[in-house]
Amino acid sequence: MDPYKVLGINENATDEEVKKAYRNLAKKYHPDNYANSPLADVAQEKMKEINEAYDAIQEQRKNRQSSGENRDFNFHRGARTAFPQIRELINAGNFAEADVMLNNVDPSDRGAEWYFLKGCIFVRRGWYYEAQKNFRTACDMDPSNEEYRAALDNLTGRANNFGRDYRDGTAGGCSACDICSGLICADCCCEMCGGDLIRCC
Repeated sequence: MDPYKVLGINENATDEEVKKAYRNLAKKYHPDNYANSPLADVAQEKMKEINEAYDAIQEQRKNRQSSGENRDFNFHRGARTAFPQIRELINAGNFAEADVMLNNVDPSDRGAEWYFLKGCIFVRRGWYYEAQKNFRTACDMDPSNEEYRAALDNLTGRANNFGRDYRDGTAGGCSACDICSGLICADCCCEMCGGDLIRCC
């Protein structure tokens, strides 16, 4: 599908118009807006389609710039300078805006910090499996970073304990205790964070 049609703009749109269209749609269809709604799955699919369209447009324009076809496009660079702001948004509980900013980062600029911050957002939403995958990628890309390793170890350790409880038959169905366990898991991820470090859960 034409990525420009997905975002509701034409190919002559400026970079700023592309970003504005993406942000408006991302805010409208963000999964957080459809929690406990029968439309949650539809919104998630729509959000995926929007993200893919935006990434495709960025990639097209980056290729044009590198080939010299159009040097007027202003591509997002210097992603590292955006990461402190994204951390602040996450700490303030503004996960939707933080996610939009992360998704705006050019794929070629998505290093260990990008995956760590993405993992923090997943933790705050309770998507622990996705969070674990992103933390692991961050650790693989920057093995010496203690913050990334602590986040992964805490989340993995808590997940292993949950698994053992189920194998031992000590965990029942969904209950208030299960919800508390999930919250403890989230809290555990952030025990290593303090001061200027991100409060990822």
